[in-house]
Amino acid sequence: MASKVQGSSSMKALVVEDNTVQRMVLSMKLRNFECEITHAMNGKEAVDLFLEGKKFDIIFCDKDMPIMTGPEAVVKIHAMGETDVKIVGMSADDDAMEVFISAGADVFVPKPINVQDLKSIIKEVINKKKNTMV
Repeated sequence: MASKVQGSSSMKALVVEDNTVQRMVLSMKLRNFECEITHAMNGKEAVDLFLEGKKFDIIFCDKDMPIMTGPEAVVKIHAMGETDVKIVGMSADDDAMEVFISAGADVFVPKPINVQDLKSIIKEVINKKKNTMV
């Protein structure tokens, strides 16, 4: 089930990850950037959050999950007209980058996510938000 971790920032991140340890590690890294974090255990939960009207600035989406994979969720989220959210595909699989990019993800990062890569992605989203608010 989806769960929310409060942060003090207006940056809203959705972590779509079925592995509890991986989800906790990424959430801890995101807390350093003061993100408001929502969790989904699979792609279907992520899609359902959008169907409920939830909005996110960034999605970190694992590739292989039960019920609905990450790339399937990316396709469905884009099909709903969600184009402002930055979607980051993540996996340890060798073929994952190609699969995520062809599904419509904005960027791919291999697992485990390097803090420097995470920082540059978050910075890019924050700068984009600042520019659209002006």
